[in-house]
Amino acid sequence: MSNIRNDRRIKYTKMVLKESFINLLKEKPLSKITIKEICENADINRATFYAHYRDQYDLLHQIEQELIDGINQYLGDYAFSDTVDISVEALEQIFTYIKQNAKICTILLGDSGDDHFRQQVMRIVRDQCVAAWTINKALAPEDAEYIYAFAIEGSVGLIQKWLADGGTKSARAMAELILQITNYGLSGFEKEM
Repeated sequence: MSNIRNDRRIKYTKMVLKESFINLLKEKPLSKITIKEICENADINRATFYAHYRDQYDLLHQIEQELIDGINQYLGDYAFSDTVDISVEALEQIFTYIKQNAKICTILLGDSGDDHFRQQVMRIVRDQCVAAWTINKALAPEDAEYIYAFAIEGSVGLIQKWLADGGTKSARAMAELILQITNYGLSGFEKEM
């Protein structure tokens, strides 16, 4: 019983520290955030903070890692192979997860966000996409890398725009849009005459 109570306390403590930190990140850059501010906003003492995190950078790293793990967990439900492109269902799950974590994703993928996190997100499905495009579309590996760089930068930009717009389009619509743009470019939007 004591372990359960302690476990709940730890989860609660980490949750309020993360919330405090995220709220501060909305107001100012990471380099201007102090442990004292995080703790005061969370109503937690500094010793408790240091029991869980080394510093604000460690806290950020753990938040980012939780997000990456969450995306990977969603993708784990979908079998990828060298011959299968990412599916609309897998992308829909990613968008759903991003929307559930919109506050922190908006900050981390925003203009003053963490470039390391952005790079990690961009690498998640890289190997699967490049391998599938090399085999299915008979692309040279170097060309597949260029196309992936173009597609993923556009996809991240699309996610940023979607978050800035409040995530008004459905996760499914966004997944379909990314695949349509990636597979057909602008010609996928031409009106039939």
